[in-house]
Formats: sequence, structure tokens, C-alpha cells
Amino acid sequence: MPASRSQLPLLPSASQRSDQPARAGFEARGLIFGAPLALALKCAFVPLRKPGKLPGETISEEYSLEYGSDKIEMHTGHVREGQRVVLIDDLIATGGTLGAGIRLMGARRLGRGRLRLLCFGSAGGELTRAPCAERVKAQIVECAVVIELPDLKGRENLKGHPLFIQIEKEGL
Repeated sequence: MPASRSQLPLLPSASQRSDQPARAGFEARGLIFGAPLALALKCAFVPLRKPGKLPGETISEEYSLEYGSDKIEMHTGHVREGQRVVLIDDLIATGGTLGAGIRLMGARRLGRGRLRLLCFGSAGGELTRAPCAERVKAQIVECAVVIELPDLKGRENLKGHPLFIQIEKEGL
């Protein structure tokens, strides 16, 4: 893929500023950018995938799309509490996917303290609300994408986390 090869040299320059050990890439193109980047930087890579594609025990986070909802999953134990992480995807439009990644990682803002998150589940058929005990409480250093569509206001779903972009495409 010539496009991804041409983008790879640019993404490490954004991520190296933060000096953290892990990159987490979203299915599908975030995996294409994130895995080779992690190899080049000799750091951990965490795949964030659609439901049912990862073997073993996973945790998940649901998010809204323009046309419905979806869910991402990651293996339990692949990110430790307090570990620094960069989230990688190809595009930010509405910010739903990156926002779900932030919530899944536990959404601890670097240098700004913890966010209290509430998870929804069911107990005895009734919807319940409780603190997210299953979240890993990682530190999101930044989100890195190739393209931003700023007219769709996706940054608003990042809860103040830094966003590195290579291309901004307005007017869609």
C-alpha cells in the first residue's frame, strides 16, 4: 500500500514526542498504521478490534456512529494501569471511535487527574450504572490520525486529549 508507506515516517514524529511504550490501533486502518509504527519504535502494540475477532478474554466499549452504533474490544491485561498509550487511527470525523478508545483505556488524562467513568450493564434484567472497574486506567498521551474532518467536530469527543493530525480536510 503506497499510501500507508508514505504516511508511516510522519506518524512516529508525532508519537515520539510523548515517549510512551504502547501504541493502540483501531480496526482496520489504525491496525495498518499502528503495528508497523510500534515495530519501528520497538514498543508494544495493542489491537482494538470489532467484537468477536480477538481470542481470549476481552473488555469492550460501545460508541455511536452516524448510522447506528458499534463496539471495540481489546484483550484484558495488554495495557497496565498507568501505562502511557497513543491511540492511532486513519481518520477522525465525529470522534466516536477515538472517544470509545479513550473510555476503554480508562481515560486518565496525562497531568490532569482521573476522570470518573460510569459503565452500563444489566443485573437481573435491569439496566445498572456503576464505576468502570474493568477499565485499565491507562494514560492517554495523545491520539494520532492521518486525516481530520474538522467540520464534524470530532475533537469534542476526545475530552481534551491532544490530537496529532497530518491532513485537515474542511468543507465536507
